[in-house]
Amino acid sequence: MAPPSGPVRAPESDTGAGPRIRAARKEAGLTQQGLSAAVAVSRQTIIAMETGDYAPSVYLAVKIARALGVTVESLWGTEA
Repeated sequence: MAPPSGPVRAPESDTGAGPRIRAARKEAGLTQQGLSAAVAVSRQTIIAMETGDYAPSVYLAVKIARALGVTVESLWGTEA
């Protein structure tokens, strides 16, 4: 059986990542377009992550965190 096509929807428990991504992006002084250019994805991908409609790959999550100057855990996980 083939996996479903289309975007990957973030799990319901991960709904807090979107606002954290948006806040970190604004804190870094980046627009959605600026962040998308920095990590080589479309602006629509950034929008989908900020609204919780898309969960990025680990590779993209690391690129986003580095571009924003934060840790992956601060965006998608919990920091102790």
